[in-house]
Amino acid sequence: MTTSPPGEGASRPSADPAPPARMSRAARRTKETTIEISVNLDPEDGAGRQEVRTGLPFFDHMLETFGRHGAMDLQVVASGDLEVDAHHTVEDVGIVLGGVLREALGDKAGIERFGWALLPLDEAMVEVALDCSGRAFLVYEVTPPAEALPLGDPPFDPQLAEEFWRALAGAAGLTLHLRQRSGKNAHHVLEASFKGAARAFRQARRRQGDAIASTKGMLS
Repeated sequence: MTTSPPGEGASRPSADPAPPARMSRAARRTKETTIEISVNLDPEDGAGRQEVRTGLPFFDHMLETFGRHGAMDLQVVASGDLEVDAHHTVEDVGIVLGGVLREALGDKAGIERFGWALLPLDEAMVEVALDCSGRAFLVYEVTPPAEALPLGDPPFDPQLAEEFWRALAGAAGLTLHLRQRSGKNAHHVLEASFKGAARAFRQARRRQGDAIASTKGMLS
């Protein structure tokens, strides 16, 4: 009589299926802007692809930076009344991007919920703390030099970054704190803030199981 080695011929437990990718897409059209944005928070390559066209080259660079350091697929196509001002385009991109991030997170089961970063870029350093709480709140203490010129062509006024983060935090339901520790170059300061926010969000959305990180049992 022959016997099989231990375990041979027995059924093997199947590996747990991978959780579904967290993706979302949305569009917004007004008399001032037309915005289309899609995100995938769990790209197959773990790094993500970024395709951004807003008509504002410096803003494109910041959004691409946010997607890359946030390790997400990010596609943004926006057109707006740049002949009037860049404000409408920047704010509306923040609104739509915040909305798709919120939808992609779903019920937030298993995420870490909190994220933080202290991000240096040459002489600039920005501190970011973020909570996927469902409660929108922004503390923005980032102050590029008062004499800083608009960046890029068409120009991006450094002050518009605050409007972007306020719109994004509001639509995404994030509590977001950004504080400048140092910095003299407006480009460096803003880029450090976008990279820091991306790294904090990357940490906060990381899955750790299936529990809701709240004593309420939900993150609205």
